[in-house]
Amino acid sequence: MAHLRSRRRLALAVPVVLSLTASLGFLPAVASASPATAPQATDGPNLSYVVNTRTDARTIASVRQAVVRNGGTVVAGYDRIGVLVAHSTDPDFARRMRAVRGVDSAGATRHAPLPAASTTDVGTPKVLSAAQMAEARAEAGAGQDPLEPLQWDLPAIKADKAHEKTLGSPHVTVAVIDTGVDDTHPDIAPNFDRAASVNCVSGKADTTDGAWRPSASESPHGTHVAGEIAAAKNGVGVTGVAPGVKVAGIKVANPDGYFYTEAVVCGFMWAAEHHVDVTNNSYYTDPWYFNCTDDPDQKALVDAVTRASRYAEKKGTVNVAAAGNENYDLASHSITDPVSPNDGTPSDRVIDPHRCFDIPTQLPGVVTVAATGAKGLKSSFSNYGLGVIDIAAPGGDSTAYQQPAPPATSGLILGPLPGGRWGYMAGTSMATPHVVGVAALIKSTHPHAPAALVKALLYAEADATPCTDPYDINGDGKVDAVCQGPRNRNGFYGWGTADALAAVTK
Repeated sequence: MAHLRSRRRLALAVPVVLSLTASLGFLPAVASASPATAPQATDGPNLSYVVNTRTDARTIASVRQAVVRNGGTVVAGYDRIGVLVAHSTDPDFARRMRAVRGVDSAGATRHAPLPAASTTDVGTPKVLSAAQMAEARAEAGAGQDPLEPLQWDLPAIKADKAHEKTLGSPHVTVAVIDTGVDDTHPDIAPNFDRAASVNCVSGKADTTDGAWRPSASESPHGTHVAGEIAAAKNGVGVTGVAPGVKVAGIKVANPDGYFYTEAVVCGFMWAAEHHVDVTNNSYYTDPWYFNCTDDPDQKALVDAVTRASRYAEKKGTVNVAAAGNENYDLASHSITDPVSPNDGTPSDRVIDPHRCFDIPTQLPGVVTVAATGAKGLKSSFSNYGLGVIDIAAPGGDSTAYQQPAPPATSGLILGPLPGGRWGYMAGTSMATPHVVGVAALIKSTHPHAPAALVKALLYAEADATPCTDPYDINGDGKVDAVCQGPRNRNGFYGWGTADALAAVTK
C-alpha cells in the first residue's frame, strides 16, 4: 500500500467507510475579525511570523512597539512564554526584528501568503455494504459495540481487558490538536468537552460555537483520532481506548491542511490554560518536515513551539506526538528531506536529525510514538530511531504485510469519520491516539499525578518489545530497517508497546 509511505502530514483515509447516519452538512464558524493593521511595507507577500522575546512586561511592550515600527501587525501575544504572532508584507521583517533588543529569535512561519494555498487531498471514501455491516454486527459479543470485533487494535494493547475494570474518568480531558473534530458524531458526542474546544487556525483563539469542527471539504483526520481515543461505549459504532474520558477538539489545520506554527502555539497554550490532561499531536508543523536550528527562521519556529509545549507540560499536560510515516531512522546522521518547504518550492535537502527537528514530536518532554501493525511488528512506514522513539502502539499496516486475526478483516485502524460515518486509516497518526488513550487511563487511575509521573508510568507499564531482527516486512529478502537497543529501550518500540490493562491495575 504505497500511500502509507506518502510524505504527507496526515495518514490518508483508505477508501472503506461504514455509514449508519446521513451526512450532517455543517460548515465551520467564521474566524474572529483581524485586529486593526499598522502601516506596512507593500513590496512582499503578507506573511505570518513568530517573534520570541524575554517574558518580562517591559521587554514584551517594547517588542510590540518594534513590530509596528518595522511594518508589522501584532495578531496575538502569548506573554507568559514570550511569543508574539505578527503579520507583515515586508520581506525583511524577520531580520529587522532579530536585531531588536530583547528578541531571542524571529522568523516567518510560512512561504505562501495569507491565506496559504495547497492541494491537500482527503480522498473519497466508499461506503461499506449492508451485508458487510450485518456481518460485523453479528460478530459482536456481549458488552461490545457493534463494530468492535473489527478493532484488532484494542486487544493488541489489552484495552478490552482494561474496560472490564474501568472506562476512564469523565474528570480527565484529552485534546486532539488536529484538523478539527465533529462533535456531533454519535460516537464522540457523549464525551465531547465543548468548553475545552477551540479554533486556533489564525494563531488566535476563536471560541465561536462549532469553530472546532472540520468543514465537509476538510480532512476527517481529527475526528478519526478523537474516536480512537474516546469513542463512547454506547452501543453505537466503535469503542475508544478510554471511552469514559472527555475529548476536546483544538483545530489548528487551515482549510488547505497546513499546521502552521502560530496555530500550534495557540493550541498548546489553549490546552494548558484549560486544564487539558493529555494532548494528541498527529502532525508535523508546516512548512518544514525538519526545522534546522542553524537557519534563523526555522530556529524561531522550534523556539516558539518548544516554549508552548513546555508551558503546557508545566501546567500538567502530557503531550504525545506521532513519529512520522517515512520509515526514517531519526537517530541516523543524515536524512534526505524532499518535501520542505511544502508550501513553497521543495528540494532534496540533506539534513542532520541531531540539529534539525520534526516538531513537535522531537521536542523535549514530548512522548514520541511509533506504529505497529496487526502482528505487533513495526509498521512498514513508521519512523524509528534509538533514543528518539519512546513507545509504540497500533497504527495499522498493509494487510498484505500484517494480517489481523478474524473477525477483523483489515490491517488498518477503524474509527469515526465526520457525518456519522466510520472508516479505516493508518499511520503513526493512528498509533498516537492509542498512547494518548492509555495515558488518559493512567491519569484516571492516578488523578493527582503530575505530567512527569504519568509519562513515567506510561513507559514503566509498557510491554517490553524486543527488536525485530532482521526486519524484512515485505518478505522480499531485503532488510527494510535496522533496529538497535535492548528489549525495553530500542529504536523500533522504545520502552515497549502501550499497555492499557496495566494502566488501570498498577
